Amino acid sequence: MTDALLPNGIKEGGGDSGYFRKGCNPFAQTGRSKLQNQRATLNQQIIKQMRMRAGAENLLKATSNNKVKEMVLLELSYVNSNLQLLMGELEELNSSVEVYQNAQETANIPLIALGLKETKDIDFSTLFKDFISEHYSEDSNSFEDAIADLMDLRQACRTPSRDEAGVELLAKYSSHLPLIESRFFPPTRQTGLFFTWYDSFTGVPVCQQNLSLEKASILFNMAALYSQIGTRSNRQTIEGLEQAISAFQKSAGMLNHLKETFTHTPSYDMSPAMLSMLIRMMLAQAQECLFEKTALPGIRNQFHSLMKMAQEAAKVSEIYDQVHQSMIQTPIKDNVPFFWSTMSQVKTNHYRSMAHYFVASALMDHQLGLSDDEDQQEKTLSQVYDRLPEGRSPLEILKKKDERERIGKAHIRRAILGHEEALRIYSLCHHLKKLEILEDILTASHQRSLNKCSENEDKGELADYMEAPDIISKTEHKAEMEVPATTKGPLSVFSAKQRWTAPRTIKLLSEDQDLGFNLKGESPVQVVSLDPLCPAASDGLKEGDYIVAVGNIDCKWMSVGDVMRLLKDVKEKVIDIQVVSIMDSNPQMPTKSATFCGNLPKTYSMICLAYNDDDKKCRKVTKKSSFLSFGLKNRLKSTSTLSLPTADNSGTLPWNKPCPSFPSSSSYNDSALY
Repeated sequence: MTDALLPNGIKEGGGDSGYFRKGCNPFAQTGRSKLQNQRATLNQQIIKQMRMRAGAENLLKATSNNKVKEMVLLELSYVNSNLQLLMGELEELNSSVEVYQNAQETANIPLIALGLKETKDIDFSTLFKDFISEHYSEDSNSFEDAIADLMDLRQACRTPSRDEAGVELLAKYSSHLPLIESRFFPPTRQTGLFFTWYDSFTGVPVCQQNLSLEKASILFNMAALYSQIGTRSNRQTIEGLEQAISAFQKSAGMLNHLKETFTHTPSYDMSPAMLSMLIRMMLAQAQECLFEKTALPGIRNQFHSLMKMAQEAAKVSEIYDQVHQSMIQTPIKDNVPFFWSTMSQVKTNHYRSMAHYFVASALMDHQLGLSDDEDQQEKTLSQVYDRLPEGRSPLEILKKKDERERIGKAHIRRAILGHEEALRIYSLCHHLKKLEILEDILTASHQRSLNKCSENEDKGELADYMEAPDIISKTEHKAEMEVPATTKGPLSVFSAKQRWTAPRTIKLLSEDQDLGFNLKGESPVQVVSLDPLCPAASDGLKEGDYIVAVGNIDCKWMSVGDVMRLLKDVKEKVIDIQVVSIMDSNPQMPTKSATFCGNLPKTYSMICLAYNDDDKKCRKVTKKSSFLSFGLKNRLKSTSTLSLPTADNSGTLPWNKPCPSFPSSSSYNDSALY
């Protein structure tokens, strides 16, 4: 796949390491890649401590020696202490949001990105080659390059680049998995392959033999990569904000697809409760970017614009409050980093305070004049409040200056209290204290509200303890989940669910205009309407055979037209084709007969004829009824009769026919307030 390989720029250490896949650069030493390396190291240390704890617990159960018990209990205390320290380090990694932010980000609150799940290496080669030789009866050595390419693709998915190429890389591997499952994972036996993935929050490993965990983990990493693309976008430009909005919405869409598709994933980071919380968080961050996009050109200092921004800010606050409420539920709060819940709580108070500041500015700075649209302002004010303060009408508040100022001051006081609460919560989390830009934004917003309050303060006025009413949240652009487009191809008939014969060579005479059979199907093509007297039938061609090769050309993926053209283009007199047949996977049971009735298979007693080789006569032998026929003997007396062999060797006897299978249920700037 040379089109998917790019030079990595490394001059030494040549060989295959001189290239890496598009969308993957394992040699990139970025802050994010170093973070993932630390995560992988922590995962290994956690699994080591968990194994030690499991061994100590087993020893504690098995021993009756008091001294041994004391030593084991002491060792368990050390192991549990080490596990708590490692979990704390992993939580700190999940709280390191600064490495995911854009380098030019200096005026926006940081956003949270999901870390990628880590996995172990898997060697497909031995198992797949053995399965190809045994199940498909083909030379497995000819598939070495394809298997190596698949393993290389999976390895590249562990270090995807933080852009669309990285997402495409994960999507490519994800699209391979259903086909791999149908090819090499039969439902009747275990393959012996173990897929191990680590919980992104706790580092606890989860191992499964089927591909469900692999599929779910790749989808989770696609969602995580979209969240990282969103956080790295330049939110000082409209284009960057649009990119961030789209990325967070796609991340939410992938998480929702994961939640609906894989409902019983053993890893807790992919449990329905955790995924629901993550979906809310991604949509909240998308809504925050939508608010920033509206505020970026500057907020016009007009009554209607200020009221509109107040409702937009209230909407962001409302969504973050829902995120915080879901984070503090048990057991999510035990697995989500404290940094995340604290950040959502800070944003809830911050944006609610901004909403009250905008309403206060609209009421105190804009008096109703002769040139103003009275009806428009009345309608706007009535839509801001769920209930008006002390039963006043909107027009009464707008026309009376004292009332406007009184309600405006109530809003500014509530804004100040909200900013103070946000600063208090900020000071409680030591991870948040590392984000100096967050502290600067919270302090600047608090100071702006204090300045607005001091500008309108009358020293001779008595204190007014009126409480400002809540602001109705409203938005013109709501963040919605967006599912990325994926392509799905049809599943091949060559699957692990069916057994195939080894390829047989059939000789066709090209001189014959009529080959004696027809072809049907897409790919591969199937032989139908076979003339039993044609030379191909005499050479072993059977009705229902699949043509897999014409000469030395593989035609498993060719259509009927392509195969027919291939047969006509052969200039040799004798054409060699290779065909395969489906083997019957249900062995016959000559002593029983099963009937599919009422969606339940029921077995009845048999009457067989025993064959006497001496006098060529048959005698009746009554078989004992099985336990499945108890109680059904008198209800259904119709039985299947099976005759044992006679001297007839014509091949038309029942045991020479295929057994029928049962049916299946298938910035602030100078002109802006924000």
